[in-house]
Amino acid sequence: MTGGLDVQDLSFSYGAKQALNHVSFAVPPGRFCALLGPNGAGKSTLVSLLTRLLVSPSGAIHIAGQDLGRSPGKALARLGVVFQQPTLDLDLSVRQNLAYFAALHRIPRRGLNARIDAVLSRLDMAERSHEKVRSLNGGHRRRTELARALLHDPQVLLLDEPTVGLDAASRASIVAHVHDLADQGLCVLWTTHLTDEVRDSDDLLVLHRGEILTAGRSGEIRGALSLSDWFQSVTGAPA
Repeated sequence: MTGGLDVQDLSFSYGAKQALNHVSFAVPPGRFCALLGPNGAGKSTLVSLLTRLLVSPSGAIHIAGQDLGRSPGKALARLGVVFQQPTLDLDLSVRQNLAYFAALHRIPRRGLNARIDAVLSRLDMAERSHEKVRSLNGGHRRRTELARALLHDPQVLLLDEPTVGLDAASRASIVAHVHDLADQGLCVLWTTHLTDEVRDSDDLLVLHRGEILTAGRSGEIRGALSLSDWFQSVTGAPA
């Protein structure tokens, strides 16, 4: 797979605690894949490995065809990330936050304003480009972080519990925007513990106690049950 995300035989432990145990999965371009797991399942460890905040002693990660272990710079350049914890500068405007990110990624200044305009328009944030982030509500801050993650035209988009703390309307809006991005060809891995963010047409990975319990199309996996009831039955966790 050259345009998506491929994870093979990934394990990681914190001393005697096994956080991930031989995790393997693949997400092709143009698919929204929900990584669903209860708190403590290993989602945060997996995200840290995918973003090279941690390095696994075993297994392999390929991002858009690039080996993260052998060519981390090339692999990470193809990855856009929205972390669970906000990382925007509250005292800068939306545009200034994106421009600062562009400088860190060495995106050429020529044409940068047009690039920023395009990504903000894509997320219905163009009219707020000169507002300070501090003045935005939670949903618009998340849209800004998503715009920033898309600024360097990544082929793979990773979002770690991106709707935590948002109201229902903001959550639904962000979920819809990211599904649209997948429909436009982006490879999306969306980690969550909330089953209402997952559509029947989505690819689904269920992570529990460091292992992939099941993988497939969400609607087919849940069968006659609601996804919430099915998830609770296999993990014992409320959803």
